[in-house]
Amino acid sequence: MPLDATRAVETVYRSDWGRIVAALIGLVGDFDLAEETAQEAFAAAVDQWPVTGIPEFPRAWIIQTARHKAIDRIRRRTRFEEKLESYAITGPVRNIEEPDFDANKIPDDRLRLIFTSCHPALALEAQVALTLRTLCGLETDEIARAFLVPAATMAQRLVRAKRKIRDARIPYIVPETEDMAPRLDAVLTVIYLIFNEGYAATRGGPLVRTDLCAEAIRLGRLVRSLVSPPPQAEATALLALMLLHDARRDARLDEAGDLVVLEEQDRRRWDRRQIAEALPLVEEAFREVPGAFALQAAIAAVHCQAARAEETDWPRILGLYNLLEHAQPSPIVTLNRAVAVAMVEGPRPGLAIINALATAGDLDSYHLLHAARADLLRRLGSTVDAAESYKRALALVTNDSERRFLEGRLNEVQPPTA
Repeated sequence: MPLDATRAVETVYRSDWGRIVAALIGLVGDFDLAEETAQEAFAAAVDQWPVTGIPEFPRAWIIQTARHKAIDRIRRRTRFEEKLESYAITGPVRNIEEPDFDANKIPDDRLRLIFTSCHPALALEAQVALTLRTLCGLETDEIARAFLVPAATMAQRLVRAKRKIRDARIPYIVPETEDMAPRLDAVLTVIYLIFNEGYAATRGGPLVRTDLCAEAIRLGRLVRSLVSPPPQAEATALLALMLLHDARRDARLDEAGDLVVLEEQDRRRWDRRQIAEALPLVEEAFREVPGAFALQAAIAAVHCQAARAEETDWPRILGLYNLLEHAQPSPIVTLNRAVAVAMVEGPRPGLAIINALATAGDLDSYHLLHAARADLLRRLGSTVDAAESYKRALALVTNDSERRFLEGRLNEVQPPTA
């Protein structure tokens, strides 16, 4: 297969999977059928583009090809006449000529997909998982890792969620403003998890997926505009949080693509305009009783306001983590608070918290717990124990940039033998 055609297929798959599946769900009204025919369309592109050339509108080509495959499947199903009549009445399949899928239309499909998946009839975790699967194209095991559950459990949740949407005939729409509130928490969570996957990709080579970060920020802006006036505080806080994290993007990797930790980043490379936009949003979110996103945004703001790492107001950050742990208790929040405790009170108190988490077992498969434990042991001079924790983290990490960073740390405490 010619290299340019290979790259074209990979590029469209990576950047437009969510747009394509969202558009197809809008056309055929079936989550499974949309995903399956999208995969078939990409397979067709692999076969045809080297021969026919890359189409002028690659994304539209994929959608139109998948649409035709979906119609063929519908026609092959049993009781064809009954199903065809049903589709004619409900109109899930529309006659659209290529390339009638432009950038102004498809984003609305993605927002409809988020609000459909986040219907209150579904369990909250199922809402979030389903959107991550369809919109981001994350594999079931990747989503399971984010929720700290077995892959088989997550697969069952996804199947049940899709069946519920189909059987309950949940409409594929953005709800009216008065019906939006019951879905808003899940929608914001989904957008943040999309951003997180872009900010620290679960697997593969690059640590950062700028396409997902940009898409999450775009969706955050859009949702914030939909819930005004006045803007819902947590929607405002989420936008601020993403802007602040994304402002540090260019400093998070060195020229070789290796991870640079926060305290070692060149802060001159931070996007100061983006930070300046976000800080007033944090203040706005705190005009009400701060929620979880507001507290996280405030923590990010403290980091961004420090001109140098040693000027970071860690007592302020620890106070915010204390509030966050009360508002949204979770092992992940406790792990982050432990790091703040270590920065304020020293490594040993922070390590005690992490050891308690490790004993509880909730984060045993989470590589960052073992990486954080290793770092505190390293700072205490316990190099043997630190090496064991780094090895455990390396056994669990799935991103290449993070893997190289952890290997470097391991070599510091346990130099490779000659």
